[in-house]
Amino acid sequence: MEHLKKRRLTSAQTIILGFAAVILSGGILLSLPIATRSRESLPFLDALFTSTSAVCVTGLIVRDTATYFSLFGKLTIITLIQVGGVGVVTLAVTFAVAAGKKLRLSGQNVMLESVSAEDGKSAWRCARFILLFSLAIETFGALLLMPAFCLRFGARGIGYAFFHSVSAFCNAGFDLMGAETGQFSSLTSFVGSPLVNFTICGLILGGGLGFSVWGDIGRNKFRLKKYSVQSKAVLLFGALLVAVPSLYFYFIEFSSAAWKAELSGGERALASVFQAVTPRTAGFNTVDYSKMSEASLLVTIALMLIGGSSGSTAGGMKITTLAVLFCAAIAAVRKRKEVRCFGRRISNDTVKDAATIAFLYMTLFFTGSVAISAIEKLPIVDCMFETASAIATVGLTTGITAGLSAASHMILIALMYFGRVGGLTLFTAVAFGGKSGDDGSLPLGAIAVG
Repeated sequence: MEHLKKRRLTSAQTIILGFAAVILSGGILLSLPIATRSRESLPFLDALFTSTSAVCVTGLIVRDTATYFSLFGKLTIITLIQVGGVGVVTLAVTFAVAAGKKLRLSGQNVMLESVSAEDGKSAWRCARFILLFSLAIETFGALLLMPAFCLRFGARGIGYAFFHSVSAFCNAGFDLMGAETGQFSSLTSFVGSPLVNFTICGLILGGGLGFSVWGDIGRNKFRLKKYSVQSKAVLLFGALLVAVPSLYFYFIEFSSAAWKAELSGGERALASVFQAVTPRTAGFNTVDYSKMSEASLLVTIALMLIGGSSGSTAGGMKITTLAVLFCAAIAAVRKRKEVRCFGRRISNDTVKDAATIAFLYMTLFFTGSVAISAIEKLPIVDCMFETASAIATVGLTTGITAGLSAASHMILIALMYFGRVGGLTLFTAVAFGGKSGDDGSLPLGAIAVG
């Protein structure tokens, strides 16, 4: 018995292996001849790339989804997106309880950790809320998209509406517009549609807000003082990360003569808001990113790396990580001994976790960018954009994804996987097996910083 207990998987290991199993299964299904319209087998590396992108709700693709994959392939992709969006562990818990099985304490801990839920919550109630809430929002989003899509594409618009609603809420960025408006075109033909723009933006922000935040909103409504510190941080910093970039894109990027000749005033306003929202971390686009300035690409890279909220369908370092680091910087400037946020003290462990996550993301981001640039002989900004898109599970691209070599695709696969399972989760599971390190005291050492 002691031997078996020692070999039992930790929560972190269960999460990363669960995602890996689903990705591998998806890769096998997408490599079958039935998954393509031509009935020719997709090379396994391309199938694995597509499956990783779907399960990790990224949206980077090497084959146009609409024109290359069959109905079976598309259904497989949207299923993988849904599984990746709500979480492998969430679905496993839901089906287990529905089948009448009793959850062990270890299983409940894995579930709660996978969605960053608060201690003391019921794993089953949390899983049920996530699943039902997701399905309800996705259905509502599809109903809103139907008029615009059916008007443009006829009866096919019904299926398109559901596909894009799921893809948007799960922050995936996969689309079916390739057969209608050209391969890899995303939503560029709807740049002037307020209905499509605001619905997709609403779904992206809704999915990226975090299920715990939605629970807080449901319980407390407009009584903001009763919101948790996490909910307040997500809502405040999230609003700023939409408003400020929107103003930048409208007054700086889309004010140029080239964009004014291509887009009307209303289209530029919609495009500004959409391009501020989609890096967090959806992957849809209504303008061609290859036409944007390097300054705007760098702004987008920063937004992609920040991402959405913890316990959401979004990726990135997370808004809460940014909020904790910002509060830590304020505390350092004011020479405070403790980090404060909305009248509450933030633990040193949380600050260290935030710093570690930021360090891991930035290290892998720069390493991946340099590696791909060296391998492909491409401009570093394009490679930085692609790498940020992968590790933050966004899916935006300047158009270089399909033309990259196998080595670069493997790098992107690793980054997408890292970005979805979470930096600390993967690092802890692999490096330490989930065990705590030695907390023994050492002699104090002085290091000058700054």
